Amino acid sequence: MRVVPGIAVAPPSLSGIATRVEGRIAGLLDCELDRWAAVDADLGEPLAALRDLVLAGGKRLRPAFCHWAYVGAGGDPEDPQVVDAGAALELLHTFALVHDDIMDGSATRRGTDTIHVQFEAGHALDGWRGEARRFGEGVAILVGDLAFVYADRLLAGAPPAAHQVFTELRIEVNVGQYLDLLGTARGEVNEGTARRISRFKSGKYTVERPLHLGAALAGRLDDLAAPLSAYGLPLGEAFQLRDDLLGVFGDSAITGKPVGEDLREGKPTLLFAIAVQQASDADAAVLARYGAPDLDEDGVAALQDVLMTSGAVETVEGDIDRLVAEAVQALDGVALADDARQALVELAFYVAGRDR
Repeated sequence: MRVVPGIAVAPPSLSGIATRVEGRIAGLLDCELDRWAAVDADLGEPLAALRDLVLAGGKRLRPAFCHWAYVGAGGDPEDPQVVDAGAALELLHTFALVHDDIMDGSATRRGTDTIHVQFEAGHALDGWRGEARRFGEGVAILVGDLAFVYADRLLAGAPPAAHQVFTELRIEVNVGQYLDLLGTARGEVNEGTARRISRFKSGKYTVERPLHLGAALAGRLDDLAAPLSAYGLPLGEAFQLRDDLLGVFGDSAITGKPVGEDLREGKPTLLFAIAVQQASDADAAVLARYGAPDLDEDGVAALQDVLMTSGAVETVEGDIDRLVAEAVQALDGVALADDARQALVELAFYVAGRDR
């Protein structure tokens, strides 16, 4: 079955999982906000910024993969520990987003100002001492760190195997982020490096490791780790490839990020690597503008056109189809409950065909 972008419908189960996870996060952060605002009213601001960002949106895919691996391995779908694990994954994701926005210099996230931009603006408005940009970025780093710590708190009662998975997940996402920064700075990337960045920066921590976390919570990591990886690794790559396409061609009203932002940042994506390989000499001059921070609308449109005419978009779409088929096929014969297997199939097509 071909994955058609933009028409994928979120599985009904996703909203139920999201509601429980969001309720857990809201309860935790509301209590923490009250606790620290009572110590000093100023402490309410960073905590409120964290709470508002987490609850401003998000697909909640990581909690869903964790949930269905847990249920598929025999866990109780109403067990609070899988909700806590999902909330921990979302807070860890928020940590990564806040720090990523600083590194990329992004101005918007989920349709609103990024954390560092909010606090930079407050500094400038009040006329405080020092550099507004450094203040905003410093506060945002701390907000991200708070999200990281609260994620740990939520997993405090989890078994050792789950903690080991969560630790490995956090190492991998930081390793991937470094490779992404390095590729952006160098301004060039080959296909192998682009796939490696895709796997570690996003794919593993979006799909594979949340699946492993759910299996570990159910006490079945040993027998399910390999088959879940066979599903999770190709699907994680498909997720990131769709993300790369949305970063270039997505509707900003839906994605919550400006059109062409990835082009101005010069992200070292597979899409770009393939375009460089396949572009004509004339198109190479256009691709040389990839990563130029002053790209205007015409420059963005020109790059979009080359990515299309070079065949890079078609190649990436074909890769997504192949990876989703590989992931779905990997579920055959895996010792999972039938409802969980079906939910994972539905999630695979949603992840690959989403429009945000």
